Parts: sequence; structure tokens; C-alpha cells
Amino acid sequence: MKKLTLFILLGLFCLTTNAQNRTYWQQHVDYTMEIDVDAEKHQYSGKQTLVYTNNSPDVLERVYYHLYFNAFQPGSMMDIRSRTIADPDRRVGDRIAGLSKDEIGYQRVKSLTQDGKAVDYETDGTILVVELNEPIQPGASTTFKMEWDAQVPLQIRRSGWNNAEGVEFSMSQWYPKLSEYDFQGWHPNPYVGREFHGVFGDFDVKISIDKNYVLGGTGVLQNPNEIGYGYEEEGAEVNRPRGDKMTWHFKAENVIDFFWGADPDFKHVIAQVPNGPKLHFLYQQPAVVEGASDEQNAQYTQNWEQLVDYTIGAFEYANEHFGEYPYPQYTNLQGGDGGMEYPMGTLITGGRSLGSLVGVMVHEMYHSWFQNVLATNESLLEWMDEGFTSYASAETMDHLFNQNSDFPYAGSYRGYYSLVESGMEEPMTTHADHYETNFAYGRAAYSKGAVFLGQMEYIIGKEDFRNGMLNYHKEWKMKHPTALDFLSIMEKESGMILDWYYEYFVQTTKTIDYGITSVIGNDNRTSVKIERIDLMPMPLDVVVEYEDGSSELFYIPLRVMRGEKPNETDKKRTVLADWPWVEPSYTMTINKAASSIKTITIDPSQRLADINRENNSFDVSAMLND
Repeated sequence: MKKLTLFILLGLFCLTTNAQNRTYWQQHVDYTMEIDVDAEKHQYSGKQTLVYTNNSPDVLERVYYHLYFNAFQPGSMMDIRSRTIADPDRRVGDRIAGLSKDEIGYQRVKSLTQDGKAVDYETDGTILVVELNEPIQPGASTTFKMEWDAQVPLQIRRSGWNNAEGVEFSMSQWYPKLSEYDFQGWHPNPYVGREFHGVFGDFDVKISIDKNYVLGGTGVLQNPNEIGYGYEEEGAEVNRPRGDKMTWHFKAENVIDFFWGADPDFKHVIAQVPNGPKLHFLYQQPAVVEGASDEQNAQYTQNWEQLVDYTIGAFEYANEHFGEYPYPQYTNLQGGDGGMEYPMGTLITGGRSLGSLVGVMVHEMYHSWFQNVLATNESLLEWMDEGFTSYASAETMDHLFNQNSDFPYAGSYRGYYSLVESGMEEPMTTHADHYETNFAYGRAAYSKGAVFLGQMEYIIGKEDFRNGMLNYHKEWKMKHPTALDFLSIMEKESGMILDWYYEYFVQTTKTIDYGITSVIGNDNRTSVKIERIDLMPMPLDVVVEYEDGSSELFYIPLRVMRGEKPNETDKKRTVLADWPWVEPSYTMTINKAASSIKTITIDPSQRLADINRENNSFDVSAMLND
């Protein structure tokens, strides 16, 4: 009995310790793939060798693959979801339901072995369920070999042939991809058009296709002098093989996915980021956007030419402010249905104004920081990818176009306010696939996610926030950080307790609303009453502007923070007593007569996401003159 009791206590101790300080691990994959493309039929055959290393402490008896192309068939989950959701993505709508036999997508597994022996598998929509012959033990590796046939769907969402601008192949989610297994278990999410999660690994990919196609994508081309098209080494003679096809050989190390695109009309331009990656640009020359005039197409081509310098500037800014890009190259490739990020590059549509083209490039580029390098589970933590990307994009665009805005994130805050006003908000802990509307998903992931960072800066101060963002990249690059991992970085940097902020802003839909409700003064002293009208507590910056033109900052920390941010301004600052969050109101005292005060304003920086800013300012001089 004593031994049993000791065993139970030890087990409880280990569970508690593991919950508080989980030992980090991540799985690893090595893909070797050869595909042979029939460009005319939009089909290809594939061979894949996958070495999977189980770095988890668990024994794995089953694995799952994603078969994304199977979503582009009438009756698929993506089709049904798009036709039943209240506000479908206009790019999808009911288009899948109308696909013909030669327009649908599919990935059909012909054979699969584990360490040389056939295994049982079953295709369930976009998921392949594989029952292993031999469980994969902790620390062990196993080798899967697969052969499959595929048909590329007509371009609808991300992947496909013949997109709206006439690009022939946008090849994303194109291969059977092993699902991620992490501390939360397997993540074989059926593909309904939202987000992704991937295993870090190495890719060795050979693509055989008609000689007149120009390719680009993830990875570094291994046979540039055989290929040419601008990839050849300087001064080298291009020696293409005989025959109608040639094989493009790419390698990429430590990435979570692999994409490529191809078109016979691509122009290929190369540029170099100082102390950074080599940049590749592949776009149609001349531009052939459907419905565009010759003048518009000429402008689109000119915009791509200008995009080169803007991309260099964006990388330089990102490397300095958000951590250095770790890969040797990055590719901006025209294709897809808007903008979609992948490791070492992106698919973006090209028929855009210059500002729009640069904007989509910057946004997708930052996904290489917040989804492909800091590879959070985008399906569960979409706001940590889309929101952080939106935040970084806003200030980078402000920098690139010399806008010198005091608050470049205003658009994200407006998006969040519109979500609150709509009454459709859901907690940001909602899985990306399971938001009730696309509107709620988009505003939460992109807008509220960016506001999360804006308010983090407001809470801990600009310097600690900036250092925290760099340390987040340094500590968690090439890993899968969670929200609590990010929070831990910011707590270490600031010395504050921040769990309350995450719990309120991420796990609930509670909102912030503070108001100045009364100002009472005499010749020597002025009392200001502030009320917390809505449920979410926050620290407050209160600026008092005096009649003589001077101003003063009063800072009210939250007691639950257990700390104070440094003074971010050149104003005199008075730190007041902590505000306990249970108190609905707070009275602050200004040791000056009310007649000397012009206005009192809560958070003039506008970083506090107060849903009603009309009660944030009090015009004292107007009150006294009434």
C-alpha cells in the first residue's frame, strides 16, 4: 500500500510538473519525391519516400496523410461547407459543385509500404488513414514509400490550373503530406479551405515537365545550368537535356511544406537582399490579366518591376525589427487566387495597383516569420499567424511608403471594432475551421490578432515589446510555439504577469470600455473619477493637458500585473496606486486647480482597444465655461 501511494503521488507530481513546464519536442520528416507532369491533361504521377522520425515520448500505431486535392470534388466537405455557410468565400461559392470530370482534383494512392511491407490504408475525403504494421517507438524512425496519381483541379482555392490571370499551374497542397503530431496529438483536419499545420523537415523534389515551362517555388534549384531560364550560374552555358521534358531538381532544408508554380510565359528576375536571401520573381511577361486593357497590363508589368526594390526594403526592415530570415532564398511567384504563404515563397495574383501588389507581398512575406519559421499550429492559433503578420505588415508598409503615421495599426483596430459591433464575435480560441462565419474568422484572425500585439505594446511598453518580439523569434524559430510560449517571452522581458490579458482578450469576447465620469476641483486639487464600464480590465495612461500648453502623464497600473511599464514618453509621469480589477471605479487626484486644466484624456495613443472612445476625453475648460 505504501508503494502504491508513493507511485500515485509521484505520478501526480509528474503530471503537474509536465503541465507547467512541458518538455519540448517536435517530429521530423524527410521527403524525397519524383513527379512526372502531363501538362496538357493537368495530371501527374508521383513517387514519394518519407522518412519519419518520432521524437515524441509516445508510441504511434497509426499515421495520417493529407490529400488536399480531394477537396475539389462535388460533395466534398469544402464544397458543402462553402454552400452552407452564411457568407461563403466568393472565390469558392458553389464552384466546386459544378466541376466536370476533367476539372476536379484528386490524389489517389496506388501503393504504400512501411519499411518495405505493405500497410493497410483508407481514404476518407482529404485524409488518408494508415494502420501501421509496426508501431513507431519513441526516438525511432520509419520509412514510408508511396506511389500516387493526381489530377490538378481547375483553380478555385489556392491550388489549381488556369487561375483568373491565366497562370497555368499554382501547385500548393499538391502532394500527400503527413499530418502533424505534437503534444496535443494528431491534427488530421479535413481540408475545408482554411489554415494548416506542418512537420519540419527536408525536401528533395524532382519535377519533370514540358521544357517550355518556367518553374519557381520552395527550395534551391540543384541543376541550374541544365535548366537555364535565368537560374544558370553567371557565365555558364545552359545544357538542356534532349527530349520534350526536363527535370527540375529542388532541395529545401527545415521547412514545413513545399510549393511550386509554373507557366510558359513567366519572366524570371533575381535580386539580392544585402546580408540576406536571394530573391526570385516569376511573373507573366507580358501581363495577360483577363478583362484588362493593354494599358492596364503594361502597368501591371511595370508594378512587378518596381516590386523588386520594395521587397528588398521589406526584408531589410523585417530582419531588423522581427528577427533575421533564416533561409537562402525567397520567391514571389504570380499565381493562386489572391495571396497565400508557403515556405521560402508565396503565390500572389499580379493584376494589382502598385500599392496593392506591395501590400500583398509584404503580408505574405511576413508569414515566413509567423507561420513558416515560427510555425504555430495555424488551425488552432490562426490569430498568432494572421494577426501578427497584419501587425508587422502595417508598420512595414508605413515605412516603405514613408507615411510616417503615428498609428499605422488603425485599420486593424477598426476591423476589431466592427467585429464587436456586429454581435458575431467568437473567442479567438475557436478552431479556424469552426467559426460560424467567415466574417467572424477574418476579423478575429487578422484584426483582433493584430490588436493583441498593439495592446501588448501598450501594456508592457515599446522597448520591452520590441525586445520581446526579437527574443520570440530567436528562441522559437524553427519550432511550434503556442500562445503561452509567446506570453512567457513577454513576461520575462517585462517582468510583469500577463496571463490575465490572454485570458480576457483571447479566451473570451469581453470588451474594454473606460470613461471619465466626473471632474471635481477647487483652487488646489482636482479629483477625476474613472469608471470601468465593460468587463475587461486594463492599465491606463491618462494625459492631462493644461491651459498653459504643458501636459502631464498619469499612469494607473493594474494590481494583477504586478509591475509597471517604463515611461514611454518625454512627459513628466506620475505613477498612481494600482487599480484592483474588482473595483468598478477609480478616483485619481491632480494637485492643481481645475481652472488650470484644459482636457483629460485616457490613452491618446489609441493602442487601448476601448470600444467607446467618446467617453475617454473630458473637456474641463468647456465644463467650467458653461
